[in-house]
This record gives sequence, C-alpha cells and structure tokens, in this order.
Amino acid sequence: MAASSAVTSSSPAPAPTWPQLWRQPAFRGRLLGILAALLLLGAVIPRFFAFIQARPGVVLPDPLLAVLPAHDVSGLTFGAIYLSVAVAVVYLVPRPALLLRALWAYGLLHLLRLLTLWLLPLEPPLGLVLLQDPLVDKLFYASATPITKDLFFSGHTATVALLALAVGPGLLRRGLWLGAVLIGGLVLVQHAHYSYDVAAAPAFAALSYWLAGRATSGASRRY
Repeated sequence: MAASSAVTSSSPAPAPTWPQLWRQPAFRGRLLGILAALLLLGAVIPRFFAFIQARPGVVLPDPLLAVLPAHDVSGLTFGAIYLSVAVAVVYLVPRPALLLRALWAYGLLHLLRLLTLWLLPLEPPLGLVLLQDPLVDKLFYASATPITKDLFFSGHTATVALLALAVGPGLLRRGLWLGAVLIGGLVLVQHAHYSYDVAAAPAFAALSYWLAGRATSGASRRY
C-alpha cells in the first residue's frame, strides 16, 4: 500500500483543461489580449512590408550562397511549413496552457522581426528565386511588387523552431526541429534568405519563447 501511495504521489499532475483555465481571469485576459494583438499585427504588417520594400538596403557577402546553386523549391518549402504548423496546432489546441504561451511567443517573434527588419535594411541575396506562398502573399504582402527584402531574420525557419519549443520534449519536438532545419536549407537553396538570416532564426525563436513564458506566468496555475 505504501509503495502504491508513493507511485501515485510521484505521478505528474494532469494539465489544466480549457474549462478550468477559462474560469481564471488572468488566463482569459492574456488569451484575448494576444488574439487582439495578433489581429492588429495582421493589419500593420502589409504597410510595414511595403515600406521596407521601397527602402534601399545593402547586399551582404555570403560565401555559402556563392557556392549554392539557386532553385525554385517553393512547393516543398511551404508544404513542410504548413504541415509543421498543422501538426503543432493539433497538438496545442487541447493543451490551453501550452497554446497560450505559443501564441504569445508567436506575437513576440513578429515584433522582434519588425524591429530587426527596421534596423537592418538589406537588399535580397544575389540569385534570388522568388518564394511563392499561396496564402501569405495574398493576405499580408499586399504590394505592387514582390516582397524580397523580408530578410533578417528568417520568419519561416523561426516559426517552426518556435513550434518545436512550444510542444515540449518528445518525438514531436524532434520532428519539428528537423522540419526547421529542412525549411532553413530550402530557403537557402532558393536564395530567398542570407545564411545569416537562417542561422539567427532559432535564437530569436528561443528568445520569444522565453519572453512568452515570463508574460504568461501565473495565467495557468495547475489544479
């Protein structure tokens, strides 16, 4: 009996459910706040990208891209991205505490990208082959010309790296990290990013995830 009690007491507590967390004002406030912020970002981003596209920048030397032939791999790139997002969302939606932190991290990641894009005006890499995104190009990149200066840091790579952190340890996290590596390699094959953009992406994903943990602490206490 004592051994059974010890095993029971050492078992991890179940994760809080949506009904449990929704009763907490702190959780509701943080969830509704980040959803409103993401909607606001969606309204601001098209004008911001039109601004950076019109602004002159500099071309960086990139020894890796110099020896890497450019190819159009848009289909494979966005197939990997949208598959990664779909799998992660299916995992996160039933886990509201993890989902809340992931949403905050995603919003913070976009704010960091807006900051770095504003601070580092760049011209696209030599040999660029335009990425053709069937969804985002229509919704967010509303510009008379293609957006090619959305460079430092790679949002495609960083988003999947962030999802790998958000889902927690396990097989899914390892799969998403592999997806992030694949996507980073594919955007380099396309010459859509400098190698520096891709190399920096996981660090910004980790920073966003850490900041989100600070922002959401106390909003999902366990029962």
